[in-house]
Amino acid sequence: MIRHVILRIVAKTLIPCILLFAFYVQFHGDFGPGGGFQAGVIFAAGIILFALMFGLPAARRVCSPRALEILISLGVLLYGGVGLASIFKGGNFLDYSVLAHDAVHGQHIGIFLVELGVGLTVTAVMIKLFFLFAGRKHIL
Repeated sequence: MIRHVILRIVAKTLIPCILLFAFYVQFHGDFGPGGGFQAGVIFAAGIILFALMFGLPAARRVCSPRALEILISLGVLLYGGVGLASIFKGGNFLDYSVLAHDAVHGQHIGIFLVELGVGLTVTAVMIKLFFLFAGRKHIL
């Protein structure tokens, strides 16, 4: 791997900003544009930038493949769990209004949890795909 000092310094400066922006998009998603999918892609882009600048082994130490598999499963289970919780509370699948004492709070809780599940899954899947493609050997 070629060591580009300026690119590495810029990446060290940008990566925390990218990850912080991903958290902003994630947690502001129920009040404005954004949400789980957009935040997941932005967060994964920060990790992919880290992998491009500091190498695939360093990125795999930060995000182990096993941890990514757990995050993928956790995100899907969170999404489905909110749907099942709303069914058990007497509503339809992903009917958030039954999740709290009033419909507004239920909507807020349901959207927050579903978007969190989507964000976790999208982040982990994007990073996992990058690791799979970047780690394969070129055969020509």
